[in-house]
Amino acid sequence: MVDLKALTDSVGELDEERVLNVLEDFVASSPSEEEAQKVVAACQSGMAIVGDLYEKGEYFVGDLIFAGELLTNAINTLKPVLGSSSSQKAGKIIIGTVAGDLHDIGKNIFKSMSEAAGFEVIDLGIDQPASAFVEKVKQVKPDIVGMSGVLTLALEAMKETVDALKEAGLRDSIKVIIGGNPVTKEACEQIGADAFTTNAAEGVKIIQGWVK
Repeated sequence: MVDLKALTDSVGELDEERVLNVLEDFVASSPSEEEAQKVVAACQSGMAIVGDLYEKGEYFVGDLIFAGELLTNAINTLKPVLGSSSSQKAGKIIIGTVAGDLHDIGKNIFKSMSEAAGFEVIDLGIDQPASAFVEKVKQVKPDIVGMSGVLTLALEAMKETVDALKEAGLRDSIKVIIGGNPVTKEACEQIGADAFTTNAAEGVKIIQGWVK
């Protein structure tokens, strides 16, 4: 069996070669699905280390992006030994950059880290009007809606989107998290969101708390 702590540490250190070598050997050993789930959990614990180091300023945005890709590769390596139960997702989340804003680095990091944490993520893309969020919520019935924006004008678009969800009678069935440079506690309250974050790793912790 894999040394789970060493695997967690390797993910935390972003040692992709070592992580993938360990996982390939593990898959070759014909493990049980239960063992495979423990290995996935160890990899996800490594992501938590990455998030903590990012918060402390020891890791940077590029490290977060790399960590998300590393975890995606790790899960793909494990897919042959992860049976149907791995398809049980932590929750479903719709994300998008709001109307008038074309930034997506933060959104993409959050997407990678959410997927790594077991969420099914539907990404609307950038510059998405309120109507796009409303239509998608009606269609896929997510647990959570995440809105991203870097420009100050994004705050108004976020408020319009929450208002549109209310008008459509959808607001009470979902949690809303907003993220990006201009978001603050005050903005979150004005917009009517449930939570805000300027840090993808912290955002994932928030949504994990919601679906537990």
